[in-house]
Amino acid sequence: MPNAKVTFLPHDVSIEVPPGTTIIQAALDAGVHINASCGGEGVCGKCRVRIEAGEPVGGVSERLGADDLRKGYRLACRTEAAGDLLVRVPVESVVDAGILNRPASRRRTARIRDFNLGELKEKGLFLAPVEKKCLQLPAPTAQDNLPDLSRLIGQLRREHDEHRLEADLAVIRKIPGILRESGFQVTTTLVRPVRADGRTRIINVQPGDATGRSYAIAMDIGTTTVYGQVIDLVSGAVLAEHAEFNGQISYGEDVITRIVYAERPGGLERIQETLVETINTILARIIRASGVDPQDVATITLAGNTTMTQLLLKVEPRYIRRAPYVPASSLYPPLKACELGMALEEHVTALVYPVVSSYVGGDIVAGVMGSGIYRSEELTLFLDVGTNAEIVIGNRDWLACAACSAGPAFEGGGLQFGMRAAPGAIEDFSLNPATLEPMIATIGRERPKGICGSGLINMVACMFEMGVIDNRGKFDPGLETERLRRTDGVLEFVLAWENETQIERDITLSEIDIENLIRAKGAIYSGCMTLLAEVGMEIQQIERIVLAGGFGSFVDLDKAMTIGLLPEIDPAKVTYLGNGSLLGARMSSLTNRIRRDVTEVIRKMTNFELSETPSYMDNYIAALFLPHTDLNLFPKLQARLAANRRLRGRSENSGAPQ
Repeated sequence: MPNAKVTFLPHDVSIEVPPGTTIIQAALDAGVHINASCGGEGVCGKCRVRIEAGEPVGGVSERLGADDLRKGYRLACRTEAAGDLLVRVPVESVVDAGILNRPASRRRTARIRDFNLGELKEKGLFLAPVEKKCLQLPAPTAQDNLPDLSRLIGQLRREHDEHRLEADLAVIRKIPGILRESGFQVTTTLVRPVRADGRTRIINVQPGDATGRSYAIAMDIGTTTVYGQVIDLVSGAVLAEHAEFNGQISYGEDVITRIVYAERPGGLERIQETLVETINTILARIIRASGVDPQDVATITLAGNTTMTQLLLKVEPRYIRRAPYVPASSLYPPLKACELGMALEEHVTALVYPVVSSYVGGDIVAGVMGSGIYRSEELTLFLDVGTNAEIVIGNRDWLACAACSAGPAFEGGGLQFGMRAAPGAIEDFSLNPATLEPMIATIGRERPKGICGSGLINMVACMFEMGVIDNRGKFDPGLETERLRRTDGVLEFVLAWENETQIERDITLSEIDIENLIRAKGAIYSGCMTLLAEVGMEIQQIERIVLAGGFGSFVDLDKAMTIGLLPEIDPAKVTYLGNGSLLGARMSSLTNRIRRDVTEVIRKMTNFELSETPSYMDNYIAALFLPHTDLNLFPKLQARLAANRRLRGRSENSGAPQ
């Protein structure tokens, strides 16, 4: 049979595939993103597409209603191309990286001020990882015919007291031509060792004096997003930065789904290539925006969770998800960035942040370094909320860490109308107490097309305080509003009617959606409480809380406490760090002192496997309510709820017949 041509709209991208190829696979091969939270297992229902021409095979699912089927919708992971197809990808699957680069609202954010190079020097934390030395070498003669490399090294020793030097093969290949083309005036790039007894590597030789042009790249390799910065190693300034969605999201929203994909034949190679494609897109963007010469980039520092690190390095990840949950390594040697497929010059050295355990990775280590808690006397709780939640407690004397699986609810996963933060995502919410009519605010102030994580927290907190849902997340069936309805036996609340949305459907919040949020917030809260108990502490003893990650930068602190995502604490103790992983990678790019401290921090961090900790499940069960089974743990909320009940009681009595 001839190949089938599948054309994707609105991208106007076509690809020929063998008959029987699923639409989701065709989209992956064509580089078109379609939501697939479950990795193509057919259980999430997110990969809806509309077949506008051609005869699809399969794709019918209970996840699609009769009206959907009449309109031509099918599940991409279950629909095969037997012939040519014209497929429209709906707006809810459109990936808009622009949202990743927006600043957080000042109403919700009080960021830690970034360290700059001057502060690093003042604190005694500066130890240059990369240095450039300009040399004027004597030209060889019949009486002085030392090899070119020996001549270079000898001059470094005489002029700059440089010893224990070694050169990369790429340098040896370049030296003969560059020396003679430049009249024997050259600039060498030296990469300092982390250990004091290590060797300094000569990684590059450039003609003339290039000492004023020295740059590094810092990258955070996240499960959902990848961020990159170009850093001026002379001034310490960030010259350009950009973020993109990790291309691997097409293979699944979470790390477990991607590990499963990587276990398939050829899966590890494909998923690694996809990540590198995302990295190269960012590299091209930030290098162009910064205006730097790629020859002047010396290093790239990479921080990611354990799974992302192993997938990037093409290291078999299968044992991360299987008891006893063992990563391949905690430390990784420096390597050539080009060996990973990165579009950087041959001399650029890739430095990979070490990991602690299968689920406490280099991103958390980098966040600990960036936040400075490892140097602080204050007892600090560091929390990075994402698909997984990583928790660190401690100070300069000791550190304990743990990770818990929160699921994708905080990034819009696990909800019928959930989506990542993007234009059209509902991010804020309130209800008219008399009519229960909602007021919603979307990112970009566009017509709504879904619910993002911060919006979900806000609406559940609002509904709970107003008595629309109870502490189990169940709707009051007696509410007098047409927005509350039962669909397939499940109560749901209509947030926006079909004619108000971009997606030709009512956008609703169901009891199942709320249940998924409760499970996610319960995992995080119980993780914090369990780790505190394991180190013999209570929340009142914590002097500072640091929220890290993009989600932490946008979450409303009061609403997070209302639903029991966070313990009820003094808001003045809470600081939003933003992308701690990227900050730590940047600091490591600026100074070797941070890289040396990393090894000490890794040794200091005691990891607790929550799944093996008996009290975790007890804490988790207790946290599966809004905000918790023990309302006494939330006295301020308890007082507000009591006041709301009294207010509703007076309102009902005032409306009673006399």
